[in-house]
Amino acid sequence: MKVLTLNVGSSSVKFQVIDTEKKRALLKGLVDAIGLDNSNISFSISGDKFSSFNIKTSVKNHREALKYALNIVLDSGFSKSEIKLVAHRVVHGGRFTTPCFINKRVIERIRKLSELAPLHNPNNLIGILEAKKFFPKAKHVAVFDTAFHQTMPDRAFIYGLPFEFYKKENIRRYGFHGISHKFVSEQAVKVLGRRNFKLITCHIGNGISVTAVQVKNGRPVSLDTSMGFTPLEGPIMGTRSGSLDPGILIHLLDKGYSKNKLNDLLNEESGLKGISGLSSDMRVLLENYSSNRRAKLAVDVLTYQLAKTIASYTVALNGFDVLLFTAGIGSGSWFIRSEICKKLSHFGVKLDARRNKKNSLIISSDKSKVKVLVLPTDEELEMALEAEKLFNSKS
Repeated sequence: MKVLTLNVGSSSVKFQVIDTEKKRALLKGLVDAIGLDNSNISFSISGDKFSSFNIKTSVKNHREALKYALNIVLDSGFSKSEIKLVAHRVVHGGRFTTPCFINKRVIERIRKLSELAPLHNPNNLIGILEAKKFFPKAKHVAVFDTAFHQTMPDRAFIYGLPFEFYKKENIRRYGFHGISHKFVSEQAVKVLGRRNFKLITCHIGNGISVTAVQVKNGRPVSLDTSMGFTPLEGPIMGTRSGSLDPGILIHLLDKGYSKNKLNDLLNEESGLKGISGLSSDMRVLLENYSSNRRAKLAVDVLTYQLAKTIASYTVALNGFDVLLFTAGIGSGSWFIRSEICKKLSHFGVKLDARRNKKNSLIISSDKSKVKVLVLPTDEELEMALEAEKLFNSKS
């Protein structure tokens, strides 16, 4: 089956056409820097020959970006009758535990949840509504980034506020990157050939989250995760602050900071970018690691916080057998993995330096008590497979 996946972000639209039988993408595309003068549209088509295209233009808004993306799908030879399924990534699904077909009720639920994810859910909705116009006969499926974490016990998701804030305002830890954490956890089962183990997954890209996963009978279950009510919680990220003492926000409000200014500060100006004063790009920071004190500090804060978070999740799992790194930095930076694992040596974590520098599948030493894996994530493939599974169950 050919499944169109749409991942509509705060400033980008990612789209793919995936052959679920062969588990590969036939078309991959990205519309980036939406709303800026230097917008970019890139896409690649897989066929007898692999072809790539890159278009520099100005894309005013998400609706315009989606029209570009969906027209590229049609112009690349995929007919409307061929696309029977469209899988949409929805960042905040609240208490949705599984993917679901999109109807008016689901659209209203996603719209209501926009108050919990104002940078993401409104754009996810635009993607849904535009795609429904282009592919009116296709089944449209919402795949929620929060769903994987709905298995967390209440002790892991309840905050220390009066309980009515949870009951009346739905304030709790939801967790994000669930599609990614689920995908790599399932891949770990295949790689290790084991059906029962304690796993900690580290999604380290511009956004960063860590999840404690119990694998039982080959099925991964999330027990705790570092992102919370919003994607701000947890270790520092590219431009996000990560967890803070809430008193800091009260102090800044007293200093005259507005809600919008605080939002920009916490989401766009903090984390690696804020500490280093140089960049949110890990490649830039590592190039300057030895010569720039603040670049080194930013990297050191990140690896320390990640190691501390990983260590804390041994409580949720009562130990751990496997540590897994994924996403751009997690899969690509041997140095970051090395710095994190050095801080976990008391758990018996030991890397093989040669394997680590080669980004091998298994980078732990044969003497390590914990298996350490490096696996690329594929959120779009996971979305397509989840949508197909739902489609087949209702056929």
